[in-house]
Amino acid sequence: MIKKGIILAGGNGTRVGPVTKSVSKQLIPLFDKPIIFYSLSILMLMNIKKILIITRPEDVQLYKKILNDGSDFGIEIKYEIQSSPRGLPDAFILGESFIKNQNVALILGDNFFHGQSLTEILKLEIKKFNSGAQIFTYPVKNPQDYGVVEYKKKNKFYLVEKPKKPKSNNAITGLYFFDKNVSNYSKKLKKSKRNELEIVDLINQYLKNKKLKIYSLGRGSSWLDTGNCEDILKASNYINILENRQNLKIGCIEEIAYKKKFISKFQLKKRIKFYGKCSYSDYLSKLI
Repeated sequence: MIKKGIILAGGNGTRVGPVTKSVSKQLIPLFDKPIIFYSLSILMLMNIKKILIITRPEDVQLYKKILNDGSDFGIEIKYEIQSSPRGLPDAFILGESFIKNQNVALILGDNFFHGQSLTEILKLEIKKFNSGAQIFTYPVKNPQDYGVVEYKKKNKFYLVEKPKKPKSNNAITGLYFFDKNVSNYSKKLKKSKRNELEIVDLINQYLKNKKLKIYSLGRGSSWLDTGNCEDILKASNYINILENRQNLKIGCIEEIAYKKKFISKFQLKKRIKFYGKCSYSDYLSKLI
């Protein structure tokens, strides 16, 4: 079981420049909501209510302005500063006091997950999780841009970070489950040629100890990486089409909180007032 989650929203976001010179990449709009809303929504859908957001020192107040301490959504949000990009496992070093020897989920603040059955899958997997590590893969046409799971035999596999000649198209997504040992493992990692700690090296520690589980997200799920401006545009168009077609919002954290009874009608009205007159507020008003 996992009750804590970390959202990694640090980094300089240079591939989405020049806007990231003035604002965190994860606060850039993905259609009608900040990118981080979608990552936060996934944790909330999994009933994770204790969350740590790791971000740059200059962005902390911006996150607090829109998310505060999480009480508006019936959850608890804490913040940790990452002064410079040091790789994904650094999240577990910075967040060691938050984790406190408990299992934890990590989601990248710029990843987008969606699917009709995805929520139920993740809720089931998080309930079953006891120890070790679990990663989620997704088939892509450009596996050379990601960490990849390559199979020798049916149950024999290994992980490769951005292979020049990939033998598989099973990319490792930005959602991970780790047990209480993750901080200790992360502190023992050596920096790569990029001068960063690599998530693949961390996962390989669990693989070496035969404590790694892989879940492949199939056709019924969508995973989009918002790594550059074109990716953000494609993801925004995807969300726009679905929301207009179904008249249902994706990644609406207030709706999730209200329907899960994390918050009351009064708290929902407070958020509507906070946003002011906009289509997002209109949608929330219809929930009441």
